[in-house]
Amino acid sequence: MTLEKATFAGGCFWCMVKPFDSLPGIESVVSGYTGGHVENPTYEQVTTGRTGHTEAVQITFDPEIFPYKDLVEVYWQQTDPTDPNGQFVDQGNSYRPAIFFHSEEQRKIAEESKKELQESGRFLKPIITPIEPAQPFYEAEQYHQDFYKKSASHYNRYRAHSGRDSYINKHW
Repeated sequence: MTLEKATFAGGCFWCMVKPFDSLPGIESVVSGYTGGHVENPTYEQVTTGRTGHTEAVQITFDPEIFPYKDLVEVYWQQTDPTDPNGQFVDQGNSYRPAIFFHSEEQRKIAEESKKELQESGRFLKPIITPIEPAQPFYEAEQYHQDFYKKSASHYNRYRAHSGRDSYINKHW
């Protein structure tokens, strides 16, 4: 079995774990920070917007069981791919959407998927989610990991009031 990594930013990482966590072939979904210029940033540093990092999830998966193309499709359905400034109630660089590719094949798949989504007419605005090379990924603090399981009531309240679910229901 050859495992691969996929890295996606889609706003608050708490909300990006659960959609991927129970899919077949997923070995792990880790919350963390990527895309910035500070080594080993903390949550407090990232939320200032001065590290350049964005909250993201890094998924370790078996592409024979769940192909990267399918992960990208799940990703689109969790985000507002038309908002360059963040996601839902979470705005700012640390919440921007992005697909971080780990190989040329992933880049091609993500670019093609983005093109198909733009051409689908599902969204009135352009699809702006950048597709960028993967950069160092720093695991977030332990209390952020599997937050939807550890703090279910807090997670559910946050998610319900974030605007994410109503947006997803409207567009998907």
